[in-house]
Amino acid sequence: MAERYSSFDRGGTRWLLQRITAAFLIVVLAFHFFQLHFVTHAYEIELAGTEARMQNPAYFATMVLFLVTAAFHGINGVYNALVNQGIEGTQKTVVKWGLIAAGIVLVAQGIRVATVMAGVSIA
Repeated sequence: MAERYSSFDRGGTRWLLQRITAAFLIVVLAFHFFQLHFVTHAYEIELAGTEARMQNPAYFATMVLFLVTAAFHGINGVYNALVNQGIEGTQKTVVKWGLIAAGIVLVAQGIRVATVMAGVSIA
């Protein structure tokens, strides 16, 4: 029987954060799906409706937290999958910092779009 290998240290911070973000994402994704497929049907979604939803502070905060959590969860998962495949040394460092940079750009752009949708001006 093959041994199971994981780059996550059981009980470590990244291991715990991956599980917490997964649980949060399940709840928020269910909310998001319910909101945009049952309350507002997909064919009814328009820019004005999106702007109206984003102007609600609770909805705005939830969507920004959804963005940040999903970005972390995805990037952390990709990084650990690559480590599990055997990436080491310089490659591991380059991938780590490349994913961190991509995550920062993704979150910054997502927040920028969210603030525009909410009508907030960051001057």
